[in-house]
Amino acid sequence: LLTSWISSQSLFVIGELLLLSSTIFVLCMVCGCPENCRCHSESVDCSRRGLTEIPSGLPPQTLTLHLQDNQIRQLPAFAFRSVPRLMTLNLSNNSLSTLAPGAFHGLQHLQVLNLTQNSLCSLENGLFHPLPQLRELDLSWNNISHLPTALGEPWENLTVFAVQQNQLQQLDRTLLESMPGVKLLLLKDNLWQCNCHLLGLKLWLEKFVYKGGRTDGVICASPDTWKGENLLTIPHELYAPCPSAPLDPVPTQARQPGSTHSAAVRPPENHPAGEQDHSECGLKPKPRPANLRHAVATVIITGVVCGIVCLMMLVATIYGCTYAAITAQYRGRPFAQTNEPGKTEGKGLFDSSPA
Repeated sequence: LLTSWISSQSLFVIGELLLLSSTIFVLCMVCGCPENCRCHSESVDCSRRGLTEIPSGLPPQTLTLHLQDNQIRQLPAFAFRSVPRLMTLNLSNNSLSTLAPGAFHGLQHLQVLNLTQNSLCSLENGLFHPLPQLRELDLSWNNISHLPTALGEPWENLTVFAVQQNQLQQLDRTLLESMPGVKLLLLKDNLWQCNCHLLGLKLWLEKFVYKGGRTDGVICASPDTWKGENLLTIPHELYAPCPSAPLDPVPTQARQPGSTHSAAVRPPENHPAGEQDHSECGLKPKPRPANLRHAVATVIITGVVCGIVCLMMLVATIYGCTYAAITAQYRGRPFAQTNEPGKTEGKGLFDSSPA
């Protein structure tokens, strides 16, 4: 009996120890904090730790995650699967150059995303599709030269969109139309080419500002005619229509092999990297006002010419009248001479008549 009692007590103690170990393990998993990070309530601060990747062991109840001022170079897919409740994510001042598709998958509740001061050059289409609750997106101070027409689903909740200090030359208004609730739009300090391709952005911004939206403006970097000017101050009537792509009237397949009239293929023109030829869709230069002195000179010359013409007409009139008078006088003399004998004869007859 004693032996059986000891055995049962041993099993009971072992069970208690296993339960306690499991509880401690679960608590460590739930309430644990990554190494070199500071955890407080629902906030985790891993900033300025020299990290090169997302730390593991993040508490699943984390709502705010600070990863700024590190050396993280890329975000793999499902990088934040362990923190599904995350609402604020700060990744500023890292070395991010690549954001894998699905990097933000699972962050259904994320509201603030800060990606400023990184090395991003481009973004995948639909990259932020898993972030339906996003309210603020800051992509400033990167090297982004192109933004796709769709970064995600229509963001009904997005109110702040910032792309300052990048290399953007154009921006499709389709992207902005997917943000119907945006209130603050920061676009300054980019390489905006104010040509026909930016007319859609200008029209959208005019409507945006009219409805009460705020923006820091689009300052033109080219062409030289509008360099330094705000896009909103340039009249849209001065934009030349964008030329349509020329269509090849003779398909390549329809050309006979060996034909002497086949068009020669021109080698592509060499342009510097990142430079595109937009000479055909530049702005029409604004007509310069006429010089006042030129206008006065034109009036004087016109008056002189009109005066000369009037004098010539007057001289011609005088000449015509004089010629007509002389002609009439010359033609009137024979009649006078012919009538004189008649007068004499009549006078003689009158004189010879009886008294």
